[in-house]
Amino acid sequence: MAATTAGKGGRGKTNQSCAALAPQLMRAPFTQVQLFTPVLLTSLLLPVLQLMRPQLEQRLTTVCVETASAGNASLAAKLEAPCAQLAKPTSQCLVQETASGGRSLAVLGELIRGDFGADSELVVKRCLARMLGLPASSLQHIPLK
Repeated sequence: MAATTAGKGGRGKTNQSCAALAPQLMRAPFTQVQLFTPVLLTSLLLPVLQLMRPQLEQRLTTVCVETASAGNASLAAKLEAPCAQLAKPTSQCLVQETASGGRSLAVLGELIRGDFGADSELVVKRCLARMLGLPASSLQHIPLK
């Protein structure tokens, strides 16, 4: 004999009929979850990206100073403040482009591996284009490496 559960209005359903519906119910939400997975990952990974921003800003500042000073210690000291000022909006842009492009997980993986891969390169190109006022895909064919 199947157990019944009382729902609203005194109507009952058997556990067997609920069990029969479970596979159908699981299929429908699964396809919806697949559609929203990039959005879910973005919203879940955005706080992680935001936490990494200070480290990103420091790394951007270091790369800026080292590249622009070309080993000149006097020039490096003078470039520290301007490079730090440039690093802040750049890191914000990189985090926003990473999150909005749905590439958060891939970019985080590349960062953890210390790799500058295809996903990171695409985010950098989109960010550069945005900061320069160009269309998002305008730098797509220019190699950064």
